[in-house]
Amino acid sequence: MFRILVFAAALATLAACTAPPPSSGDEVQRLATEIQSLGPDIDPEEANRAARIAYAYTAQLVQEYQITDPPLIHNAKVNKGLRPRGLCWHWAEDIERRLDREQFRTLEMHRAIANADNPFRIDHSTAIISRKGETMYDGVILDPWRYGGVLYWSPLPEDTRYEWVPREVVLEKRRQEQAAQLRPAN
Repeated sequence: MFRILVFAAALATLAACTAPPPSSGDEVQRLATEIQSLGPDIDPEEANRAARIAYAYTAQLVQEYQITDPPLIHNAKVNKGLRPRGLCWHWAEDIERRLDREQFRTLEMHRAIANADNPFRIDHSTAIISRKGETMYDGVILDPWRYGGVLYWSPLPEDTRYEWVPREVVLEKRRQEQAAQLRPAN
């Protein structure tokens, strides 16, 4: 009975990760408008360029990562060496790196991790774009992993599916935990 429940929970989780959000209208323009709304000093050209790149680069990475499956199945293929990349942190790293190459004057990139302290869920990484000088909490999530290569974006406070923590906070906590394990017991 326990195995059936675990299997049913796994299928429910997988199904939740496979359906892309509904799209209507020009998604690139909607994202550009959302980025522009981060502050009155956001350069409209930069907001438009960031949105265009986020969508175009997501499509490019779908090809490079050879995405043909929902995210968790693709993760298993990456972990078995059957696909080159495509884990959530790959998407976040690559999107962040690509947008950072633009050297935006009014926009800034951040990284975040969710579920780092939850033993029942896998970590999830994402990139976030914000107004220059603001924290990630004031930004827009750019998450192409969530729906298997379909760019999900949302203002961070509206993403109730995950509790995002700055990547550097999570990594520092892990470094401290590893260092504590390496210390000799007295």
